[in-house]
Amino acid sequence: MLTLGWSDGFTFMPIDFTLLSSKNSQINGISANIDKRSSGYKRRIEALESAPTVIPGMIERALTAGVPANYVLMDTWFTQQPLIQSIVKIGVEVIGMVKNTKQRYLVNGRRLSLKELYFYAIPVQGKKGILRSIHTTMANGIQVKVVFVQNRNKKSEWLAILSTDCTLSEQEIVRIYGMRWDIEVFFKTIKSLLRLQREFQGVSYDLLISHTTIVFSRYIILSWQNRCNTDQRTLGGLFYELCDELNELDWAVALQQLIELLEDTLKQKSSKTNQKSTSAMDRLSSQLHQGLFVDLTLRSLS
Repeated sequence: MLTLGWSDGFTFMPIDFTLLSSKNSQINGISANIDKRSSGYKRRIEALESAPTVIPGMIERALTAGVPANYVLMDTWFTQQPLIQSIVKIGVEVIGMVKNTKQRYLVNGRRLSLKELYFYAIPVQGKKGILRSIHTTMANGIQVKVVFVQNRNKKSEWLAILSTDCTLSEQEIVRIYGMRWDIEVFFKTIKSLLRLQREFQGVSYDLLISHTTIVFSRYIILSWQNRCNTDQRTLGGLFYELCDELNELDWAVALQQLIELLEDTLKQKSSKTNQKSTSAMDRLSSQLHQGLFVDLTLRSLS
């Protein structure tokens, strides 16, 4: 099952899927009784295609439907040069893990393997887990940035992450690629909790498509409910607007607001305490204004 999903690092949503099958083992193969205008016929035709051929079409359908995406994240199985080229032509950048295969990378006129590229890469200092990085060009002419990170399971080995967006930093490439783990959690959930493989048993291709669609719809609803109930961020960009407002807030204004809040709290106390606190607050406010004036004067002189 080939699955396309969307994630922002907090919520994962399955977008599209295809049940691939070989021509020799296809389930409920295409017969003369199937209407060629139906979705079932189109699904059967698509199932006979290879995964690299199907993926660009899935991405285009998602973008046409209004699903926003900046990057396509892939594991080593799909991070191949022809597929990367097809996705880049659509207008979406690719970030994926690559392994040492016959793919070659061009550096100073030389065609290097991934292992050879590692020794040409520049060591990265002061970034935990990130070993090296290098800007290079694939054999098909696409410029990429390759980041070598330490293998957590075997620290004597390294892993390579490729990005067609060469403007990203090494940390950002690693962070974005980490979102791909959401689809692994998704597969575990639908198989273990939503009974993808056990709720229905049958050999009908239409049954398999319908059941998978129902399970995916359940997950979408649960994911949406989880986002509404547990995600502390607000909708409509309000969270980010408030963060920008706090960043732009002058420290002196913030301190003045804090003093006013403290004054309002003290006013609720007895009158004797209020008189003492008012005198103390006046002295504090006067000293703060003097300090602010000196600070502004020094800044203007410098």
